[in-house]
Amino acid sequence: MKKITLIITLFILLTSCSLKQTKNNVSAGNYDPAIDIALSNLRTNKDKKSKQDYIYLLEEAFAKAKERDLNTISFLSKENIPSNLEKIYNTYLALNDRQEKIKPLLPLKLIKEGRNAIFPFDNYNDGIISSKNALSNYLYTNSKALMLTKNKMNYRKVYDDLTYLEKINPNYKDANKIIEEAQFKGTDYVIVNTQNETNMIIPVQLQNDLLDFKSYKLNDKWTIYHSVKQKNTYYDYGMLINFRSILISPEQIKEREFVKERQIVDGQKQQVDANGKIVLDRRGKPVMVDNLVNASVRIYEVRQLKSCQITAKVDFVDNKTNQSLESFPIASEFVFENIYSTYKGDRRAADDSYYNYFDKKIVPFPTSEQMVYDTGEDLKAKINSVISRNSFRK
Repeated sequence: MKKITLIITLFILLTSCSLKQTKNNVSAGNYDPAIDIALSNLRTNKDKKSKQDYIYLLEEAFAKAKERDLNTISFLSKENIPSNLEKIYNTYLALNDRQEKIKPLLPLKLIKEGRNAIFPFDNYNDGIISSKNALSNYLYTNSKALMLTKNKMNYRKVYDDLTYLEKINPNYKDANKIIEEAQFKGTDYVIVNTQNETNMIIPVQLQNDLLDFKSYKLNDKWTIYHSVKQKNTYYDYGMLINFRSILISPEQIKEREFVKERQIVDGQKQQVDANGKIVLDRRGKPVMVDNLVNASVRIYEVRQLKSCQITAKVDFVDNKTNQSLESFPIASEFVFENIYSTYKGDRRAADDSYYNYFDKKIVPFPTSEQMVYDTGEDLKAKINSVISRNSFRK
């Protein structure tokens, strides 16, 4: 019974909050959110007495939203500014969409007044079509003019505007052809090179991996990276990956021997009291407790170590002015470590996390070339981060 009462109480509280939110939205001029909340509550049991307030609020919000939108269209039309066309078109769409949301729920009865709620619907087809055509013509004409400016940022605007145009008015004139041209002309091309200032040979595979920009997954539609110059391509920017130093430590083998002791559980035994008598439980059976013993183990540990550190610098260069834009120092390190151990005594005395070393053996040290390559994997990740966080064009 208490559970049913709690559910009813929660339902009443939620309904009350929803109604209050609808009223607040209407008072604040947020008519469409108010309409959405009211419609959500009226989709079930719309004729119940408890839903009457939502119908009144829906009627009020619809009337005020319609009046506001028609006034907006009237004002923007009188201004006669081309940039207003998108707002006019979207406002007509909003007027029409609002009506379509309400239609499925009609009629909505106002019980006290003995009438149906009033929603004066209009046909906005002419307004939608005429504003869409005017907007389409403006976007197309303006884009054609921007394509003559020889400005990459204008080309990108053309791409965005005509992509939107194709969405609202598919296959408009030769918009698709202009979109392709705008994307090509708006794209920055970057040529990437590596430079080695160290006294070591950089593995060819590492250089190839660093220049394999498909694997970087940058997903930048306005920037394309090439590691080999392409014919008939003007490179707006250059990126230079400059290896400054490569430090590889000698191969190290460190040995140590130590003893570990600890108390461990070795089965169970009968519990005895202070007098040496066996403790019995309620059923007269001996009480069993953990049998704790002191264990000891002597461990012989061998640690293999070798490390590699690469320092580099990534330079962004403006090819038009041949000026450096930014430089980003990068340092990467890779450590090869292998630990293996043998023991004498009770291995249970060792820490549980240490058991893995007993199963290992000595392994060959990686070559210096392999160390450089493994360090390069981290270097590549850091270069990727630099490119992702910093654009050539500010």
